Amino acid sequence: MWGVLVEISEIIKEIRKRTGDSQAAFAGALNVGVVTVSRWETGRFEPAPLAMDSIRAYCKRNGIDYSEFEGNTVRIGNENETVLLYHGSKNGIDGDIRPISRELCDFGKGFYMGTEKMQPLTLICNFPEARLYTLQTGLAGLRLLEVEVGIDWALLIAYHRGKMESVKDSDIYRKYAKMAEGCDMIIGYIANDRMFVVLDRFFSGEITDVALIGSLSALKLGKQYVALTEKACRQIKVVEEKTLSESERNELRIESDAHRQEGIRQADEICRKHRRDGRFFDEIIGGGV
Repeated sequence: MWGVLVEISEIIKEIRKRTGDSQAAFAGALNVGVVTVSRWETGRFEPAPLAMDSIRAYCKRNGIDYSEFEGNTVRIGNENETVLLYHGSKNGIDGDIRPISRELCDFGKGFYMGTEKMQPLTLICNFPEARLYTLQTGLAGLRLLEVEVGIDWALLIAYHRGKMESVKDSDIYRKYAKMAEGCDMIIGYIANDRMFVVLDRFFSGEITDVALIGSLSALKLGKQYVALTEKACRQIKVVEEKTLSESERNELRIESDAHRQEGIRQADEICRKHRRDGRFFDEIIGGGV
């Protein structure tokens, strides 16, 4: 029985074992070098999102259900487990840290933190009182939901963004409504700014799940940690608070716009490349995730 904690290197070995392909044949099918496959299987490198799309497509062609290798992990944080994260605020944090963001965020209402500085900075660069916080976040004793890049990740974001109301009475809607039930924190990758467009295209049947996942994850924006409960928020400590100068905000606006345009370009390219790969939303609804 496979689970989400299995290393991708072991998954790739298992896939090759089932098809009987050599590393060279597998590399040829994915249009990558043999050295690349070797590095994946030794754990030196992990496949990029587009390579993962190709691996899933390879599995489909060979009658392998890739979903048996993936999923989400719910675990309890270790005693001394901490992580250094970043949070951007338009006007600064006033009082205690609390899970009070807008509801229609990637993973619902909470307190959002990221592993990379750039992401929160681009969100606050238009505000004169903007501040960047460096935070030490303790995970000990917290119930954590870790969501991997995949269809669950994309549809969980879609659910919290209010994009699944048209199937409100379905099992798939109920699945994502309950996915984080009882959890103190969600850990998942940040979707790029193109998500509103590609989510709408996915639900209207214009693009497949492969195109959707590839588009949302193309920019590699890092992970976000979302404190959902007061318990999780009490374990967050401010290490540093920085107010942005006008010149810094101007530079960030330029960089943010360039990043956004690159996200649009990559998303459009991925949607064109994978327009026939994967499943459409009505197929997923009919067959289950």
